[in-house]
Amino acid sequence: MLPNTLTQQELESHLWGAADILRGSIDSADYKHYIFGLLFFKRLSDVWQEEYEARLKEFADEEMAKDPEEHRFHIPAGAFWDDVRKSSTNIGEHLNRAFREIEDANHRLRGVFQDVDFNHKERFPDTVLERLLQHFDKVRLRHVDVPADVLGNSYEYLIAKFADDAGKKGGEFYTPKEVVRLIIECLEPQPGMTIYDPTCGSGGMLLQTFHYLERHNQDPKSLHLYGQEKNLNTWAICQMNLFLHDIDDAYIERGDTLREPKHLTEEKAIRTFDRVIANPPFSLSNWGEEVWKVGDPFGRDVFGCPPKSYGDLAFVQHMVASLNAKGKLGVVLPHGILFRGGAEGKIRQGLLEHDLIEGVIGIAPNLFYGTGIPACVLIINKAKARERKGKVLFIHGAAHCVEGKNQNRLSLENIKALAEGFLGFTDQEKFRRYCQI
Repeated sequence: MLPNTLTQQELESHLWGAADILRGSIDSADYKHYIFGLLFFKRLSDVWQEEYEARLKEFADEEMAKDPEEHRFHIPAGAFWDDVRKSSTNIGEHLNRAFREIEDANHRLRGVFQDVDFNHKERFPDTVLERLLQHFDKVRLRHVDVPADVLGNSYEYLIAKFADDAGKKGGEFYTPKEVVRLIIECLEPQPGMTIYDPTCGSGGMLLQTFHYLERHNQDPKSLHLYGQEKNLNTWAICQMNLFLHDIDDAYIERGDTLREPKHLTEEKAIRTFDRVIANPPFSLSNWGEEVWKVGDPFGRDVFGCPPKSYGDLAFVQHMVASLNAKGKLGVVLPHGILFRGGAEGKIRQGLLEHDLIEGVIGIAPNLFYGTGIPACVLIINKAKARERKGKVLFIHGAAHCVEGKNQNRLSLENIKALAEGFLGFTDQEKFRRYCQI
């Protein structure tokens, strides 16, 4: 077994090594489901045992130490990591059974092992699973060995690695954290706020608001996090991601946000939040135009119905509807939303006439997995400061990036320059300028 206390880099390297065992057995785009499932299962088992030993020392009573009320989550007898390790044959069947029993015993964890099916002998023969479990056995994942922030950061590292490995598909569940950090810096979330991501993917944007408060020495646990994700496997990854960061009280729903929004009031109206953040799929076709063209039942089509082949401004209007009277939103969008005419031009005109758009930050191309098209960050504010009313700030940030061989990225200096350019709201030739509406 490796030393119990590993550095961040050592843990990341070890976890990524698990993917090497699967190479050739399954498609690289599917690694994440299985590696994350095993990592999550191992963490649950190790932390439960850690809690049990602490309670046993405190109470000197085995039954009390096993009482579900004394644990953050419940693992039924026979469903622990060590129980699965007792089997040398039909390992996949034993893993699947443990996953289902843990889900059944914990409402909070229902669905997290979504499509993790190890009981496929051709894909996962016992020899491969034995190597995989032996690999995970080398690291103990108790809190005392791997604090939540270290494991959470390693999980985020894996998400980024899997997105890179998956190529174009990676953009479906991961937004580069530097882009997310830029948006959060511009939105300046405060303790106690409600934060909502309608296309939350693996949860990176919600976690960046959490980290923002940590960096500012404020209480991140005071935030109230909400999200919705259409892809069930990605939803499961998000649930695991938040749980491994010791965030138990986030509300992440499954479903199609544009056709079936899940965060509603008791009156079945769209619920509103202090901050809304998102990176919806660029120029999504088949987004729900057939419903919206006869009138969105939730009244989100205030400025009109977007065209069938471009769902970008449907997401924007959903986000606007999800803002409270003092709310702000930040969303990543393709440049096309700035100049396409027709129905989109009318929606854009409506947003401007209602003085909702506070800023547009043009960012460098090739920052996202699977697409090299230029993008922008749109900032909308329901309660603009007096000096900003009737104006839109434009930031030209295309040159602010670190060029890479396959993909560009934003450095901390780039993020700082772009965020300060937006927050400062002053003119600077060839970088930032505001226009009167």
